[in-house]
Amino acid sequence: MQATAYTYDPETRSGQVLLDDGTPVPYDSAAFDAGGLRLLRPGQRVRIETEGAAEGLRITLVTLQTL
Repeated sequence: MQATAYTYDPETRSGQVLLDDGTPVPYDSAAFDAGGLRLLRPGQRVRIETEGAAEGLRITLVTLQTL
């Protein structure tokens, strides 16, 4: 699934992405670290992997979207 980076806190390595429908979804440091990223800037396109659905949706991986 693809999304857009919305917020990122370098101290906690967590933040939020916006799904293509505009829904904000938070991610934790474990999801950020799993992708091997060092930094994420608002507006960057990312690929995410998730578990659950609707209110229980949880991001498990955040990586940069590559072509």
